[in-house]
Amino acid sequence: MFDVEAARRAMVESQIRVNDVTDRRILAAFGDLPRELFVPKAQANTAYGERDVPLGHGRFLIKARALAKLVQAIDVQPGDLVLNIGAASGYSAALLGALAETVVGMEPEAHLREKAEQNLALVRADNVAVIDGDLRAGAPEQGPFNVIFVDASVASVPSTWIDQLAENGRLGVFERNGSAGHGVVYVRSHGTAGRRVVFDANVPFLPGFAPEKAFSFG
Repeated sequence: MFDVEAARRAMVESQIRVNDVTDRRILAAFGDLPRELFVPKAQANTAYGERDVPLGHGRFLIKARALAKLVQAIDVQPGDLVLNIGAASGYSAALLGALAETVVGMEPEAHLREKAEQNLALVRADNVAVIDGDLRAGAPEQGPFNVIFVDASVASVPSTWIDQLAENGRLGVFERNGSAGHGVVYVRSHGTAGRRVVFDANVPFLPGFAPEKAFSFG
């Protein structure tokens, strides 16, 4: 029988801690959160592997290593208001909820939003709410946000996300250009945003945020 507790401990030790994630709150959150609840039942045995787990609708539960490194880089604080763009089945929203005061998850796909709500109730993430909406537009009526976390890769960051950051707010996102991908942090200060590449990471694109294919004559 698959031992999920042992698999979770192994994930923390062999995928997260060894990749320079040292924040004890983050390590504890990964160690406490039952990752297997957030994937389809047929994928439960692969939830703790070093892979992006497909959730359907072009969405993935991204690798724990990449997720943990980017969450550490955005320095989520206990009093923060967080926007989780592309919450999918709710795993990242629940993880962020263990670190912040309040998390607003945005998920336009109805099936995934329903699963996220169920999963968040199961893990008692009472400070996390999931809403519908246009991901590119964000949730300006809910902000400004201390942290915005994007749960997939994008080709470019919409200015609307930067605009919804509070002063000294941090945006964590995976960016991909061709085969090269990175975990990136933006910090808003005095109306502008500085950009810092933190680490290499190839994460699947968020649907609708991949590069447009150039037209070519056949």
